[in-house]
Amino acid sequence: MLKFLYSLAFFFSLIILSHPESSNEKYPAEIAHSPSPLPDRVVLTWNDDPTTTQAVNWRTDVSVKAGLAQLAIANANGRALKPDEFKAETSYFKSDINEVHYHSVTFRNLEPNTLYAYRVGDGLNWTEYYHFKTASSEEDPFSFIYFGDAQNEVRTHWSRVFREAFRDAPRAAFTLHAGDLIDEHNMDSQWGEWHQGPDWVNGTIPVIATPGNHEYQKDSETERIWTNKQGQPINIEIESLNNDNPEVFIVDIEDFQNRTGTIKIKDSGEIIDADEGIELITGYKKDELINKPILGGKAPLYDRLQNPDGIQKVSNHWRPQFSFPIQNVPDERLKETLYYLDYQGVRFISLDSNIEMELQVDWLRKVLEENNNRWTIITFHHPLYSPASDRDNSEMRQLWKPLLDEFKVDLVLSGHDHTYQRTGVIDTKKIENIPTGYQQAYDPEIGTVHVVSVSGPKMYKITKGSYAKKLGENTQLYQIIDINKDDLRFRAFTATGKLYDEFLLKKRKDQPNLLIETNP
Repeated sequence: MLKFLYSLAFFFSLIILSHPESSNEKYPAEIAHSPSPLPDRVVLTWNDDPTTTQAVNWRTDVSVKAGLAQLAIANANGRALKPDEFKAETSYFKSDINEVHYHSVTFRNLEPNTLYAYRVGDGLNWTEYYHFKTASSEEDPFSFIYFGDAQNEVRTHWSRVFREAFRDAPRAAFTLHAGDLIDEHNMDSQWGEWHQGPDWVNGTIPVIATPGNHEYQKDSETERIWTNKQGQPINIEIESLNNDNPEVFIVDIEDFQNRTGTIKIKDSGEIIDADEGIELITGYKKDELINKPILGGKAPLYDRLQNPDGIQKVSNHWRPQFSFPIQNVPDERLKETLYYLDYQGVRFISLDSNIEMELQVDWLRKVLEENNNRWTIITFHHPLYSPASDRDNSEMRQLWKPLLDEFKVDLVLSGHDHTYQRTGVIDTKKIENIPTGYQQAYDPEIGTVHVVSVSGPKMYKITKGSYAKKLGENTQLYQIIDINKDDLRFRAFTATGKLYDEFLLKKRKDQPNLLIETNP
């Protein structure tokens, strides 16, 4: 019998990709996501001042030994372009399915508020010319797009959300991703799908991203096994998967004693039915399993064996494909995950909520103390306030919230909980079901608004959260944020472009922001 070693993401991808009646074979990932001499996965980021610099990263096969980029101020006649040429930094990368070269160039000494044309290649094989625009040195109005977790079925279900957002805001200054861009940190095919969704847009609108837990890995392998009620390992083989009902999956299993059983699960992973065979195999009664996840830290059938000495680190895909600022961080592992950028009167700060949260406190204090921008927006993956009863990031709240309050951070953007939650002024008498350590999530004397959102198809249930002004579930969303000096306009839209939530923040001299609900 095979040992049950499926990770959460692999398990559900197996379910989703199972089509018992089909004779077709799935197109191999190593072919579907194979590199070539022609650059792909072109993505703009910033690792320095957005007014005068612009970084671009791309991928080729290993036959391309040296990458090149060409850049010119954009004009109305492409044939008249006279670009300057730049040599790329080229690095070898081996993924789970291929060997590639990643190339990176940072254009410097650019003119602010200027449209540029560029292309990348090797001197013979070039991309098309892309445009990007440098930031203004003034506090000019701008917009950006914010996405929560893409994570699952990215090409299938997240791509349309991204493209709808782009239809709404084609002149957005950048996109901001609040972690869990993909599900399996080391799977090149998933990173490939993440690039396929935005496609060429990543090459013309820069990306700001903070890592989620699914971008993290242990330096040793993690083994996942099933256990019975007594905690003893169970060898399990998945006999068949059936999903005739798109919202319900039937899993037939067999243990090493040839005992069989059947579990029904929702696409969210919650068990909705189990037969006597499952009770016999696991020792759990049916009512002990119903509404519990089939996988995950609190699942009754699941245990995780990890090397206790294993050290968490960000996915090895992160730094080759993105170029974020390398700043004076307190731990080497936080390079390009802990950083800040200033853009037209706003300081954007990425905190890493996965590791070394205490070490980030002094760094954050310094970054906030030295901040002369009108607005401060912080992004990190795990929210300070969670709408799920089994999720409470109390340590992070104790460490970071005092600083957010002291410096009156304007807006915090997170993901992780696969729901929508936005704080605001509420009737405090109705606050209930709040874990220890929660106070009113929105304090009008401070004015910080916390938002959790999800852009991918994976959804969780809201099991608490009456402290929030707006709550939502089972809805893929994107958010457009417009900033015009003293005014910040926040709008959340569904995957179909329908307005879902909206509010305004207005700066007031020597007072907290005024929060105005415009879509109650």
